[in-house]
Amino acid sequence: MSGTLNKVMLIGHLGDEVKMHYFEGGGCVGRFPLATNETYTNKQTNERVTNTEWHNIVVRNKGAEICEKYLSKGDKVYIEGRLKTRKWQDDKGNDRYSTEIQCTDFTFLSTKSENEANAGNHNQAVQPKQDAVQEPSVEPIGNDDDDLPF
Repeated sequence: MSGTLNKVMLIGHLGDEVKMHYFEGGGCVGRFPLATNETYTNKQTNERVTNTEWHNIVVRNKGAEICEKYLSKGDKVYIEGRLKTRKWQDDKGNDRYSTEIQCTDFTFLSTKSENEANAGNHNQAVQPKQDAVQEPSVEPIGNDDDDLPF
C-alpha cells in the first residue's frame, strides 16, 4: 500500500461544554474534551478497573455551531476525524505540543430522555436534540407470532 491514512473514530462523553472562538470574516472553531473509557478486570485482584482517556476535539464553522447548540457536558457523541499535532512555545520559550482530533463528521448519540434525566441530575437545562440517534430495540429472532407475509 503506497498511501497513508489518518482517521480517528471515537464514541465518548463530553467532558465540558463546547467552547467557541469566532474569527473576522465569519468563521468559527468549537473545542471540547471527549472522554473514552476502557474497562477490564484485574486478574490478580479480580477488581474491575476503568481507565479514562481524554481527547481534544476541534470542529469548525457550521459543525461547531451545531455542536454548541445541541451538545452539553455528559452527552454521548460519535466523532470522526483526523489527528493533528500543534507545536507552540510557552512563556519560558519551551516547545510545547498538543494533539487534537480535527472533527470531520459527528453523530449525536444521547437521546432526548437521557438528556432530560441528566438535566435533572445536574440541575442544568438541556436543549432537545433533533439529530439524536435512537437505540433500536432488540427482539428475539424466530418469533413465530408475527403477521409478516414473507
